[in-house]
Amino acid sequence: MGILSLLLWTPALGSLLLAGLPGDKPHWVRTAAQGVAAVTLLLSLWLLGHYDPHNAALQLTEYVAVNPTSGSAYSLGVDGLSMPLLVLCTLLTSVALLASASVDNQAKAYHLCLLLLEFGMLGVLLAQDWVLFYIFWEVTLFPLFFLISRWGGKRRHTASLSFVFYTLTGSVFLLLSFLALSQYHLAANGSLMTALGHSAKAMPVQQQIWVLLGFLLGFGIKVPIFPAHGWLPSAYIQAPVAVSILIAGVLLKMAAYGLLRVLPILPDAARILQPLLVLLALIGMLYGSLLAWRQSHLKAMTAYASISQMGMVLLGISGLNQAGADSALLQMVAHSLTVAALLLLGEQLYQRTHNRHSQDYGNLVQAMPRWSALMAFSLFAAMGIPGTLGFVAEVQTLTAFYQQAGWLWLAVALSLLITAAYLIRTLSLLFISTQPDRATWADLRPAEQLAAGVLVATLLALGLQPNGLLDLSASTTAHWQQAFREP
Repeated sequence: MGILSLLLWTPALGSLLLAGLPGDKPHWVRTAAQGVAAVTLLLSLWLLGHYDPHNAALQLTEYVAVNPTSGSAYSLGVDGLSMPLLVLCTLLTSVALLASASVDNQAKAYHLCLLLLEFGMLGVLLAQDWVLFYIFWEVTLFPLFFLISRWGGKRRHTASLSFVFYTLTGSVFLLLSFLALSQYHLAANGSLMTALGHSAKAMPVQQQIWVLLGFLLGFGIKVPIFPAHGWLPSAYIQAPVAVSILIAGVLLKMAAYGLLRVLPILPDAARILQPLLVLLALIGMLYGSLLAWRQSHLKAMTAYASISQMGMVLLGISGLNQAGADSALLQMVAHSLTVAALLLLGEQLYQRTHNRHSQDYGNLVQAMPRWSALMAFSLFAAMGIPGTLGFVAEVQTLTAFYQQAGWLWLAVALSLLITAAYLIRTLSLLFISTQPDRATWADLRPAEQLAAGVLVATLLALGLQPNGLLDLSASTTAHWQQAFREP
């Protein structure tokens, strides 16, 4: 068994281990699940250490033909697009499990679903066969549905059904687009997701456009792209915090990753639809930031802020150049770490106060100094101040976008200003405004501090030394942009 298969199947085997544990021993279940997630994280770090960033080709590939007639295969591989997201996935799963320490209701089923979700997410990032990719894409649906519907908030059933409806709608468009594209790649179905430089040259441009629109709808629902974002706020708010972290940190990035994979396959259509991609990105950025500005509910604010930030990711992708792809990957990593920290710290505050509205707080620095320090840094990171990864990602995006669209970068600047405005307001409400004494609220416990501290430390380290992350993907993104050059 290769390292990629070992990484992929560890969470699945871990879920089988959990299934054999007694359900009335939640501590055993939590410890076992955290151990499995830790092993998966270590495997991804080992993979990172053995990955050659100077090689643009797929590495550590594994290939077993499943159906030679149709061309489908068990095909795994990793490159500069998937490598940072793999480490991100395993890291956030470990953090999510640490954040689940208070889950005692049906703890065995809960942790089993989390490990199955990690299995599906890793499969999407590792799969290099379109059938395998689609199977893993669907695998993530089932554990997420149960996690939201059984362990979510008061309106969890509505949120879970909305999530399923949107996801299945997107899956139909994905399947139709994959099937249409495969008709022109009958000899290489199994490598449809592997060769970035291959385009559907046999497909007429008009058909390319329709196929790419199908992909845009399918992936756009999960990004999410306006106006297909209706499922996201309710899922964020109603899901348990661990699930919200994985939705924001990995599920949304899976969709952006999917767009990065399919655009080079349809380069003519991508160039034609580039203005549409830019328009959707700008609308998402402005719409999300304006709605986030109106929120006092911390989880709702984070949800709409995610729509805005994923608009920034789409903007980078729509540049169809290396700078844009690099900025999209930076934005994905920065947003995942930042929003995970905000969600986690917000939940830690809620567990002490049972209140998620920022205007009901104030002067938290005195009562909870450790929590306040971590939360303040996370809010500054979300603003993209210098020294954080968000700043590097925003500068990279503005640079890439200016090369393509000139004065339209002013719309991006407006979105960033609105974002800074509502985040500064949140800082003021939490830490500066005068409220009654909060001295009875306990500060972070060691386990809580560890979970949030890992995210903040990673944000700070990558913000001060972003070159390592950029170099990790540079060769792949340089190869990626070649598909869009005019013949």
